[in-house]
Amino acid sequence: MSKIVDLVQSQVIASVKEEVDIEKAIKGKANIVFLLTGNLINMQNFVTRLQSANKQVFIHIDFIDGLSNSKSAIKYIAHTWKPTGIITTKSSLIKYAKEEKLMAIQRIFLIDGAAISKGIEMSLSCKPDAIEVLPGLMPTIIDQLTKRVKLPIIAGGLISSKEDILQGLEAGALAISSGNPALWNFDL
Repeated sequence: MSKIVDLVQSQVIASVKEEVDIEKAIKGKANIVFLLTGNLINMQNFVTRLQSANKQVFIHIDFIDGLSNSKSAIKYIAHTWKPTGIITTKSSLIKYAKEEKLMAIQRIFLIDGAAISKGIEMSLSCKPDAIEVLPGLMPTIIDQLTKRVKLPIIAGGLISSKEDILQGLEAGALAISSGNPALWNFDL
């Protein structure tokens, strides 16, 4: 199985929060798409359309309507929708995803020192392929995390300009996820 660093062609990741933005992600330069929208009825269509456009699809399972946080849900995702991987805040789901040969991204919220320590502890125990940190506007924290956790860091949340993207990348992030379609077409 390839590593997430091998998948990144554009260092901007399209984070799709609304169904209307799927077509923008298909046409955009970002080769990785985080799906933060969908349900049991329409997810297969979303994944198929994105994969047909040569996009690597990661489903944020905490946001998918009708899906439980269980081992059987991960099995269903892996065998039916067949995305590249999943994103979740739950370390148990990371482990299940790895068992099903899906890539897994651990989402961590940087709200205080305790949350950062807990996030590091969780990621060391469940061994995701990457960590997505939110908000992504904390270059100093991103730099510290890259030194403490030997996993690729994806910064996201509150990213609103090319300068925000460049600051995150300069701090050591592998890529930047953004929900703003206007930022999905930078050549980085």
